[in-house]
Order: sequence, then C-alpha cells, then structure tokens
Amino acid sequence: MRTLPFIFSVLGATLISGGVVTAHAAEGVFYDPTNAASATGKTIGHELIKTIGCPGRGLLDVPCKVPAPVDSDGDGVVDGKDKCPNTPAGRKVNADGCELDSDGDGVVDGSDKCPTVFAKTADGCPPPLVLEGVQFDNDKATLRPEAFAILDKVAIGLKDWGDVNIEVAGHTDSKSDDEYNLKLSQRRAEAVRDYLISKGISADRLTAKGYGESKPIADNETEEGRFKNRRVELAR
Repeated sequence: MRTLPFIFSVLGATLISGGVVTAHAAEGVFYDPTNAASATGKTIGHELIKTIGCPGRGLLDVPCKVPAPVDSDGDGVVDGKDKCPNTPAGRKVNADGCELDSDGDGVVDGSDKCPTVFAKTADGCPPPLVLEGVQFDNDKATLRPEAFAILDKVAIGLKDWGDVNIEVAGHTDSKSDDEYNLKLSQRRAEAVRDYLISKGISADRLTAKGYGESKPIADNETEEGRFKNRRVELAR
C-alpha cells in the first residue's frame, strides 16, 4: 500500500524540479546571457538551456535555435566584439573591428592617400616640398651647380616616402608672356625629374608638370617676390 504514495512523492518532486527549471528559463535567467570571461562568450546556463528547451517550452521539447551573431557593419567582427561598430563598407579592419592605419600616422587606410607614408595631414600625404636653393640659369632649364647637393639630399629623403607617386611642379614669376613661362616651367620641372631619376628614384613615381606663373606664392611686383615664385616643388 505504500508503493502508490511513494510514486506520487517521486513524481511530485520531479514535476517541482521541472517547474523550477522551466520557471528559471521563463524568467530569462539562463537565456542567452553574456559572459565576456567565458570561452564561448556566454554563461554555462546558456549552454545548458540549448539542451533543455527555450523559455516557455517544456523540459523535453526541441531545443530552440541559437540566433546567429549580428555583424551590423559587415566587417567580419560581430557586434559583441566590435569596438568600431560603424565601419564603412569594404574597409579593412583589425581583430577589434577598427580600420587599419598601416603607417601609424593617425589617418586610416581607407582615407589615407599615402598609406605607406607617415604624414599627419588630412589625407595622410606629405605637404608640397619647395626645393629651396634649387635655381636655374637665367631663362634656361639648366640647373646651377649649387642645386646638385640639395637634390642629392632630396633623393635620399624621397626613398622614405615609400611608393608614393610624386609630381615635380615647375613655377615661374610673371615676367615674359604666359605661354613662354608655361614652357619654361615645364622644362625646369623635367630637368629636376631627370636628375632625381639619375639618383635612383623610380621614373614611374615621378611626373613633371609646368604651371608657369599661374600659382604665385609671393608678390610678383617685387624682386624678392619674383625670386620666391621661381621655384620647383615636389607634391603628391
């Protein structure tokens, strides 16, 4: 006669136990919590609940499907680990989901026009370099002897610019007519380009362009101003 009460007792304990588990699940206590210290990123309870069902389901129901991790910006790093969750599409990122800055100049590669050159400018490229002291014979494209030592140092410095393409820009003052100045500035730019190539700078990296008198940096009404305007620059 004691068998029946014993069975009810065991059954009652089982149902109570099951009810406790279901109640915990229903309350969301063990459902999909995060735990950064865990190897899976979830608590042990989360792994358990995958085997006993979802909140509101019975103990032996089919386990719920675990939702796929969300990667809102599509950079390959899920939101839970992405420290830069709004990366523009197509940009290369590191393990934290942040854009790469290959040269460490503070300009990310996606916005850096010179990604192999350290230059803290808006576009990551060095500012134009005026070749101070590089002068030519009057009305000619012949480099004066004192220009060679300056250009030798420039050639060494350009090797630190990596594979950046460089424009050798020639400029004149406003004396003579526009067409003459344009041709003279082009010849002078080509003379500097040729010299840099002779010092080991790849010809593929260098282009020569003459601007004539169109981009003065000083007043052409004074001798000092005209002297400054007669120049050659290196620019990205």
